[in-house]
Amino acid sequence: MPEWLVNLFARYGYAVVFLGVFLENAGLPVPGETALLAGAALAKFGDLSLPWVIVTAIGGATLGDNLGFLIGRWGGRALAERHGRKVGLTERRLKEFDRFFERHGAKTVFIARFVTGLRVFGAVLAGSSGLRWRKFLFYNATGAVAWSSAVAAAGYALAYSWATLERWIGRSGVIALIIVAALMAVMLIRQRRERRS
Repeated sequence: MPEWLVNLFARYGYAVVFLGVFLENAGLPVPGETALLAGAALAKFGDLSLPWVIVTAIGGATLGDNLGFLIGRWGGRALAERHGRKVGLTERRLKEFDRFFERHGAKTVFIARFVTGLRVFGAVLAGSSGLRWRKFLFYNATGAVAWSSAVAAAGYALAYSWATLERWIGRSGVIALIIVAALMAVMLIRQRRERRS
């Protein structure tokens, strides 16, 4: 496992899992799955507890999706069409998600957990679709439990082979995590400078 990733977890622990999963499910293209896999892998080495990694991920996924749902409900389709391109939600991809949602209805919220891309925008699209919140919450919570448990189990099982894990999640996830960490560092530095001045 890369040293920078180990250091990130050593410093922030479960917060890395929670924030990664929360932000991804709220609608930002953040590698939450990578954070969950790495947290579970570190649980294998005794640095974290696997049950707590899973509980943290379930909490982050459920809360993140609810925020995404509210964004979709309030901002709706106009928000996705106006700003979606900035986060990879092109017009073509938006139409694909619409077709998927029409075909599978509320079950899409559950299925979206396991589909890269749809996991990021599924809750926002569910909110803008007019789906009832109680129905959304049921599929959201059950999906969060299933997804968090499955991904954590994979991370735990493959902990001794980071190369296999990297291939499984794709190098792009690791690169995206580095970019997000760098952006967060830049934002913190800017905020400190603004406070001083």
